[in-house]
Amino acid sequence: MVGIVQGDPRMEQRYAMLTNDVETTSVWFNSLRDETGKKVFEEGMPILLSLYAKYKVRSTFFFTAYIAKLYPEIVRMIVKDGHEVASHGKSHVKENGFDVMPFLMQKEHLDYSKKLLEDISGQEIVSFRAPALRVNNDTLRALVETGFRYDSSVASQRFDFFMSFGGIKKLHWLTAPRLPYRVADDNFFRKGQSQLIEIPLTALLTPYVGTTMRIIPRYTALQRRILHMETKLTGKPVVFDIHPNEFIDESAEPRIIERRSSNPVKYLLQDLVRSKLKVKNLGSDAIPLYESLIRFYHTRGYEFQTIKHYGESSSI
Repeated sequence: MVGIVQGDPRMEQRYAMLTNDVETTSVWFNSLRDETGKKVFEEGMPILLSLYAKYKVRSTFFFTAYIAKLYPEIVRMIVKDGHEVASHGKSHVKENGFDVMPFLMQKEHLDYSKKLLEDISGQEIVSFRAPALRVNNDTLRALVETGFRYDSSVASQRFDFFMSFGGIKKLHWLTAPRLPYRVADDNFFRKGQSQLIEIPLTALLTPYVGTTMRIIPRYTALQRRILHMETKLTGKPVVFDIHPNEFIDESAEPRIIERRSSNPVKYLLQDLVRSKLKVKNLGSDAIPLYESLIRFYHTRGYEFQTIKHYGESSSI
């Protein structure tokens, strides 16, 4: 059996996976900064963990190996609250996108991050999300060969991919299954019988993520009601993604937007436009928005699960 079918007990229970990508990316500066990593550790993560404790949320945190090595305690601080430690690759440098690295380099990055996170956390690391959601079919093989069992790098039916790095290669999102599925041996974006289970990020035209929630909160409120109806009809779990760097404030420092692409169109969309939009409701203004979203699922009886726990309990 692939996916959720009528009669599956998960049709009766509703699941929400509130996931988090933890890295040194500065939303304010649109670049990677060690200083941002320190603020994420000291300010952003405590805010998230406090919210999750209040509503008894169990969550999955996808760490880059870079921030984990820089601040090992940022990994350990989630373990005691029962959250899952997962891999977000070795770093968030755009040249290390999993859609452009050769197979052996992908394996090296996965193996490195897995072992580092396991040493720090004491947990087995079995879940992965690619930085910027950039993957290819080599990634599928690399994940299986390095011992990963669950992935959450596909955003089914998400239409804003042209504003992110590797956008043209994300066209596969348009036809990828909406419900969790066992991946085909030769295609990341189709159902099959490989050892890897894909638990897609939720999208409804736009992604169901913290950035959208902050930029257009009223649309996200409508979005979650529509997605709630979908869950009631199909049993589809909700997979939301947010970053602890969205709860920190770096606006006291003058803002300079780093140019990451020599292509003028990409620079306009991926650097200038995207970076200007992404700072709306950044910092403390994001807290009530996210708490409202958590409360929506809490009051409707959703079970908050980790990626690993959902995968282990599924019949996919």
